[in-house]
Amino acid sequence: MKKIFLCVAFFLVSLCVFADPAEGFWISVDENSGKETAGWQIFQENGVLCGKILSVAEQAQDVKAFSATGKSYSNFYDGVDIGTLFVVGTKWIWDLKNSSSGKWSGGFVIDPQNGKRYKCEITFRKADGKKFVVDTLEMRGKVGPFGRSQFWKKASQEDASSLK
Repeated sequence: MKKIFLCVAFFLVSLCVFADPAEGFWISVDENSGKETAGWQIFQENGVLCGKILSVAEQAQDVKAFSATGKSYSNFYDGVDIGTLFVVGTKWIWDLKNSSSGKWSGGFVIDPQNGKRYKCEITFRKADGKKFVVDTLEMRGKVGPFGRSQFWKKASQEDASSLK
């Protein structure tokens, strides 16, 4: 019995130690207004990084991606009209491959507001007390060589799930 307990304990500790720092719960922040926009869960699924919205600020939690009506993508929700999906609970980030610890690229993000798909890079930025006061996730959407970054703040599961 002790051996089983020790094996389970070792497994749980190793998950915590070896989890990529980009994984976890985050709150996206609008780069222009500084307002919180959504709570996110970033996680690995089949070896790639994905992200789904857990809650949205200043909106009903059962809102659909209405302005994204008529859009679908062959490698994401193939044949599914994105406008029929709920914003909360839907994966909007997918297929990012690990470049190094805390850095992921080669995937995509869909803006649930307009249904546009962008190439995506995610980089974990450890708090340094200067430029990054708290642990931060840089989420960069790109079209060709041009891109725009948002800086998301680390959150608890409860905080990421409770924006209203």
